[in-house]
Amino acid sequence: MHPFRPEVSARLAELAPLLMAELEDMTDRMLEVLLRSEPAYRDLLVPEEELRASTRRNLEGGLRTLIAGWSDHADQSRAGARAVGRRRAAQGVPLEAVLRAYRLGGQVTWEALLSVSQRSRHGQDVLLLEVAGSVWRTNDADCAAVAEGYRDEQRRLAGADEVARQHVLDGLIEGRGGDPAFVRSASELLAMPLDGRLMAAVALPGPDGCPALDAPAEALLKRGVRSVWGSRGDAQVGFVVLGAVRADDLVALLTCVARGPVGVSDVVEGAGAAGAAYRLAETAARTLPAGDQRVVSIDERLPEALLSNSPEISSRLVGQSLGGLLDLPEEEQTVLLDTLEAFLAADGSPTRAADALYCHRNTVMHRLRRIESVTGRKLTDPRSRLLWQLALLGTGRRQPTTRSA
Repeated sequence: MHPFRPEVSARLAELAPLLMAELEDMTDRMLEVLLRSEPAYRDLLVPEEELRASTRRNLEGGLRTLIAGWSDHADQSRAGARAVGRRRAAQGVPLEAVLRAYRLGGQVTWEALLSVSQRSRHGQDVLLLEVAGSVWRTNDADCAAVAEGYRDEQRRLAGADEVARQHVLDGLIEGRGGDPAFVRSASELLAMPLDGRLMAAVALPGPDGCPALDAPAEALLKRGVRSVWGSRGDAQVGFVVLGAVRADDLVALLTCVARGPVGVSDVVEGAGAAGAAYRLAETAARTLPAGDQRVVSIDERLPEALLSNSPEISSRLVGQSLGGLLDLPEEEQTVLLDTLEAFLAADGSPTRAADALYCHRNTVMHRLRRIESVTGRKLTDPRSRLLWQLALLGTGRRQPTTRSA
């Protein structure tokens, strides 16, 4: 049954096409105010098109409920509001901000209704005063549905306790992501889709032995990024649902909270590739020294990863390539290795190497001749340079220290 008197219903029906024609402008106005006044929405790592589509859909649902009266449109609007509440809870948007956004939608709707009424042939219409109460009753009901969905999602997230999360994480690492039944139950438990773009992250303890990442799931959720975290040996392990987030964005977010070495995999599609992603992320993390606080992708550390996964070959490569350099007294060994690193980093330019080492070019030339003599390799040989670069990576040396002549 329609909540308005027949003449009010007829007036709304007359204004309906004009009101629906305002939908795009209403969406623009609401987004402009929302992004200006609500930091939580500005910080959401979702594409602007997605936020706009959600805003437009909610406004349209409210308009159709208003125009048609309290009918099936109201039920659809409530269902949509509950879905928004669940989504915003998962993204870490405060409930207060979500409710303010919905109340802003009610304000924008009422202002649009007044505007189209003033522009119509009847001008300002006192019949619309009867509609005002319906606008705000509808808005209040939507807000209640948002809060209901939000709290349902919070309870669901709290229910996925640590033991259950660890069980899911272990299954993903061990290759169960190829089992559709496991993926379905894991996705439901975590309220997190595991069939899209994923990345793995592995964080090793910092120099003080403390975890490298402090509450990473919460830190990512505040930016709208869903993830599951647990442990594997001495490492923190996480799988992150990227959605529309770029891999570089994830690295930047983790860098903000990293206090030790962190490695991330490349982007993989679906839970079936999660085990391989974990192994790549762990390899990337273990190529970093213990005191390092960087977040690195496996693609940044491919040579180091290759050497770390073949310790016998790495040891032989170092011995064969650097030869007698490693048998020299420590002080001379350090000077020559620093010089070799600077020379290779300067693309074989003794002048630029001398600038990097703060010494004279002739000093660098003398040291380079000594390196050729001790290793039995030629500086002009491209293969020797390649072997030296790999061998220096195999020693785990950092950037050369600067020395005076």
